[in-house]
Amino acid sequence: MRKSVSKPPSTQLIGDRLLKISYKELFQATGGFSSANLIGSGGFGSVYKGIINRDETIVAVKVLNLQNPRAYKSFVAECEALRNIQHQNLVKILTSYSGLDSEGKDFKALIYEFMPNGSLDNWLHPPIEAHNQSRNLSLLQRLSIAIDVAYAMECLHYHCYAPIVHCDLKPSNVLLDNYMIAHVSDFGLARLLLELDNNSSETQTSTIGIKGSIGYVPPEYGMGGKATIQGDVFSYGILLLEMFTGKRPTDQMFIDDLSLHNFVKAALPEQVMQILDSTLLLKEEPG
Repeated sequence: MRKSVSKPPSTQLIGDRLLKISYKELFQATGGFSSANLIGSGGFGSVYKGIINRDETIVAVKVLNLQNPRAYKSFVAECEALRNIQHQNLVKILTSYSGLDSEGKDFKALIYEFMPNGSLDNWLHPPIEAHNQSRNLSLLQRLSIAIDVAYAMECLHYHCYAPIVHCDLKPSNVLLDNYMIAHVSDFGLARLLLELDNNSSETQTSTIGIKGSIGYVPPEYGMGGKATIQGDVFSYGILLLEMFTGKRPTDQMFIDDLSLHNFVKAALPEQVMQILDSTLLLKEEPG
């Protein structure tokens, strides 16, 4: 029933109208890439909330960490391929920009549909000032989000023009819309940046930003292993453990030989209730 809820058509309609966008429009939409509009940052770049004045459409603008003026054609081709990937559990890429900024420097950005409920990370680990019971996710919501992410990854791995390895699946890359439906973001960016880098063979084995985030990547990535679909499955497993325990894989309690995986494994099957997210238990209490 949740899946059948109709969505506003705005993001479906603006894609074609936003096929061409200028740096000036992006600058104005984000308030000059103001820190007040910064909604996220990571190894691939920074994300800003923006409003396109032509039709007051709210978008997310991801400014990529890439300085390669010779990458224009490859960037456009890759972005077009990514833009044509459509799935209800993938964040839709509306358009892209590749050109110069106001200072004449190379500038590349991806424009996504905006997800009003933010990232799964912010729901699992709300900042202190936003910590209140109303933002806790119920068991059913977490299960539904987990299923949404699984559908998204299946699409990337088996139903695209070529298999796409995400390389950086984690809660901050799972975004939630008005209906709390999960959408995976940043898919394809690892390969896109590798394609655009002149030393891609070296980059793939040396840059943790390309190969994922510490705590979520399989051990073989740290030893120079190639990014694979199986690596994404490992990251998905860590994501599931984090969703139901409320603990990050980089939590300070995980030192020496103790990891999130071992922590959960040691509690199964008799002590499951002891390792569940405490806010989840509060949410599920009757009355």
